[in-house]
Amino acid sequence: MRIAIIDTSTTRAAIISDGLREAGLDDLAVIDPAGPLVAQIEACAPQVVLINLENPSRDLLEDFFAMSRALDRPIAMFVDQSEPESTMAAVDAGVSAYVVDGLAKQRIKPVLDLAVRRFQAFSRLQSELAEAKSALADRQTIDRAKAILMKRRGLDEPAAYALLRGHAMQSNRRIAEVAEAIVTSDALLGELP
Repeated sequence: MRIAIIDTSTTRAAIISDGLREAGLDDLAVIDPAGPLVAQIEACAPQVVLINLENPSRDLLEDFFAMSRALDRPIAMFVDQSEPESTMAAVDAGVSAYVVDGLAKQRIKPVLDLAVRRFQAFSRLQSELAEAKSALADRQTIDRAKAILMKRRGLDEPAAYALLRGHAMQSNRRIAEVAEAIVTSDALLGELP
């Protein structure tokens, strides 16, 4: 697993690197926090980003939170001190693990493992939500198309659905695609006499 390490202190970055190597993780990239973070991270293509901030200011935290929103990777952030608002902002920004006053060599790997698992679980939930929204939108489009067919052709609901399904099978398309075409054509053509 490739890990990007971002630390404002090169000494602490070395300690973190040593701790990760002792845990058997040696594919590491130390990122310069003074440079363009997102570009550096994308260039090294890590699976996980580990950020350690000794005493972060509100502005520095905001910069890191903005960066975490732009990345689609697990992020573990270690800070020496934090306020409740900072913790909430970290979670809202997509930081997978936010550890206050807990940077110790032996804790780094378990926290990284947790960050990866939380990121995967959150990604799975986002994917399921997107699928559910898409299925709901498809269902609504199909219902609108059925209503159009019922009105225009004087069909009942089962017959309208059968017509949609039959045309979808014939044209080798999804029912939702056929329904979308009906809804679109109805909107373009408007009410026919």
